[in-house]
Amino acid sequence: MASSVAVRTWDGLHATQIAARCAVPGAEVHDEVGSTMDHAHEAARRGVPSGWLVVADRQRVGRGRGGRAWASESGAGVWASIVLRDVEPAAQGVLSLRIGLALADALSPLCHAPVTLKWPNDLFVGDGKLSGILVEARWRGAMAEWLVAGVGVNVRTPAAPLSGSAVRPTTPRIDVLRAITGAVQGAAKCVGVLRDDERAAWSARDRARGRRCLEPLTGTVEGITADGALHVRRDDGTLACATAGSLVLEVV
Repeated sequence: MASSVAVRTWDGLHATQIAARCAVPGAEVHDEVGSTMDHAHEAARRGVPSGWLVVADRQRVGRGRGGRAWASESGAGVWASIVLRDVEPAAQGVLSLRIGLALADALSPLCHAPVTLKWPNDLFVGDGKLSGILVEARWRGAMAEWLVAGVGVNVRTPAAPLSGSAVRPTTPRIDVLRAITGAVQGAAKCVGVLRDDERAAWSARDRARGRRCLEPLTGTVEGITADGALHVRRDDGTLACATAGSLVLEVV
C-alpha cells in the first residue's frame, strides 16, 4: 500500500485543534489514505492511547462489513477511525449497535429528517444510507488487545447510482466529526450486553421492525436481542436469531 500524505489541516483545523474540539487524546489527519481503519490499527500497534483519532479527506479503499467498499470521496463526507482499548469483553459484541444508537442521537440535530437504524451497522435518513459503522479487533490470544471503530458519514448526497442521504447542506464537517467521536467514546464506556432501555431505543428507530426480510433469514423482523442478534419470525411462526450477515429487506 502506498503511504499516505499527512496534511497540516482538515477543513482549516490542525490535528491538535481537532483533538481538542473532539475531546480525544490525539489525532492524525491525512489528505488521502487507503483506509483510516488500517492507519488506526497501525497507530494502535505503536501504542497510542484509547480514543486516538484518524481522519482523512479521502479514502481509496474505504471498507464496510464483509469487505464491502464504502465510497469516500474528497469532501463528500467524514471518514474516521478511533482506537479503543479496554472495552469490557461482554460489551464488545454489541459495540457497533451501541455506537449506532449514540450516533443516531448525535446526528439527528444535523439532519432534515429522523435518523433510523438498520441492523447491524447502518444509519438512514429517509430511504438513503447516511452512515456506516465497522468495528474490528486485534487479538492477543483469547483477548482483544484493542478495537478500532470506523465510521463514515455523508455530508454530500452520493450521486446515482448510489442510494444515500446526507446531513443538512452547509453542516460543518467538524460538527459531524464531534458527533462521531462523542458517540464512539460514549458507547465504548458501556458494559455488558444491551440493556432493556437500549433495546427500546433501538426499536424506536428500527427501520426493519415489522418488515419482511429475505436475508440473513426469511421472515418478519421483530427487533434485536440483548446480545445484538437479529430476531426474525419465520413463516412457520417460529422465532430465529441471526448473529451475522447483512439484512436484506423485501422490496414492496
